[in-house]
Order: sequence, then C-alpha cells, then structure tokens
Amino acid sequence: MERGSLTTLDKERGLQVVLTSMESDSHTWNLVFLQLVLEELGHRVTNLGACVPDHVLVEECRLPPPDLIVISSVNGHGYNDGMRVIGLLRSQPELAGTPVVIGGKLGIGGAEDMRYSSALLDAGFNAVFQDAAGIESFRSYARSLPGGHRDH
Repeated sequence: MERGSLTTLDKERGLQVVLTSMESDSHTWNLVFLQLVLEELGHRVTNLGACVPDHVLVEECRLPPPDLIVISSVNGHGYNDGMRVIGLLRSQPELAGTPVVIGGKLGIGGAEDMRYSSALLDAGFNAVFQDAAGIESFRSYARSLPGGHRDH
C-alpha cells in the first residue's frame, strides 16, 4: 500500500474532518500540511481553504456534521477570529457536541499568546494547539478521538 493511501477499512474507521482557516486568514500552506497529516492518520478531509466567511464555515459543518472541525490560523488573529467563530458553531444544535480545535498563531505576542488557550477552551474549543510546537499534540489528539487511530 502506498503511503497516504486508504484501504476500505481505513475509510470506514477514519474521521470526517472539516479543515479551515477564517475570514481574515489568506494562508494556505498550513491547510495543505494539516490535510496531509490528517490523511496520513486515515481521515477524510474537506479542506475549505483560506478566507472562509463565518457563514460558509457554519453551513459546511451543519449537515451532516463532521466528526472533527480543525481551524488553523497563521496571520496572528486566531484568538480574535476563534472567539467569534466558536460561538457561531456552538450555537448550532447539530454542532454542540462536535469536537472543534484551533491552532497556529493565535496572536502576535509570541510567548505571551499562551494566555489565549484557556479563554479559547472556556469559549467552547475542545483543544488549542500553539504554533508549530503543537503538531505532535495535534496528532495525538486526532488519534485519541473515536475512530481517530489508524493502525500501521
């Protein structure tokens, strides 16, 4: 089997993931990287791309709801945009229990941005991953979800 290819069993067990940035973020390389990480773990990914308007994100996630929503930020507005978007997602009954995570550059303060994690968690995110250092934690989190572990 080629690296990254999925067997029928993997497709049945993998998560359906919506991957996105937010309205203010035009970066795409992070989305491509995260899509590859998730696909290597055996998940099916719908990558909404960059500069996704809030209403598009909500509509894409409503019916049918995905198993996981991953929001990536590179432009340093992750905290502000994330606080707005999580309220919109959680206001939808279909998404109330859907795991939603955010990661990347959440602010422009460097190490000071660590303070944003608890506020984002309190607002309704299930996990927060800070910048590039969070990728291993993100992989571990994705594997921990029901259907999230792919045996090699």
